[in-house]
Amino acid sequence: MTILEMFSYSFIQRALLAGTLIGVLCAVLGVFLVLRRLSLIGDGLAHITFGSVALALFAGLQGAAMLLVSLPVVLLASLGILKLTGKARLGGDAAIGIVSSVGVSLGVLLAVLGRGYGVDLFSYLFGSILAISQAELLVAGGLFVTVLALLWLYYNDLVALTFNEELAAVSGIRVRFLNGLLAALTALTVVLAMKLVGVMLISALLILPASAALQVARGFRMTVILSVLFSLLSVVGGIVLSFLLNLPSGATIILLAFVIFCAGYLFRQVAAAGRQENR
Repeated sequence: MTILEMFSYSFIQRALLAGTLIGVLCAVLGVFLVLRRLSLIGDGLAHITFGSVALALFAGLQGAAMLLVSLPVVLLASLGILKLTGKARLGGDAAIGIVSSVGVSLGVLLAVLGRGYGVDLFSYLFGSILAISQAELLVAGGLFVTVLALLWLYYNDLVALTFNEELAAVSGIRVRFLNGLLAALTALTVVLAMKLVGVMLISALLILPASAALQVARGFRMTVILSVLFSLLSVVGGIVLSFLLNLPSGATIILLAFVIFCAGYLFRQVAAAGRQENR
């Protein structure tokens, strides 16, 4: 089978379109999270997503209907992390650890109680983008537009908050609101990405493209652009390779993103060595 023949399949077209939407969101949000040292929030919310998926399956929901459970649960968890950080005098890592451990425990408990959906739960753990439905694609498109619109609307304030939170507060920027907004947008993206790479690998898709871009980019805007480019290369290349070679799509996407990160790191080291020789 040729690559052109592969693209004629409707499920491949849906997978590539959904992967593109999710890849862009992860790339843009990942830059903010990595620069603010909040990368772990993606991992924590991924564990909550596991619990929400188990809850949805336990309730008998399938496909796009599962988002009716996962979206509100993960959104509440993201706000819960912020509340624990602010009110309970906990560090961000401790708050994430508490909430994520509750999510995993809930998922395991429901998996034991609701015997018979282990295969379905496994597909959400490690991704099944090739099985995405038309309804799920439409939901992904709607949330993609919503998240990007909010990022565009508050872009300048989020950039100011990213580089100096105290200065942003003094300048009149609503720091608490923007922190909540960033957490909520991350929660939405994590829920969308669970079908692409699985809940166990979501944080890697948030971190790796942004980290690769930071190795080679100069300036914030160029970092965002390169992060999007690297994410799309990982997602599209991973989907194509997984189909042609009969590999798990989620793991293939993440390993390709890691290869891109390694290439960016090597480029940075070679460039630094060249500058040292020229001095």
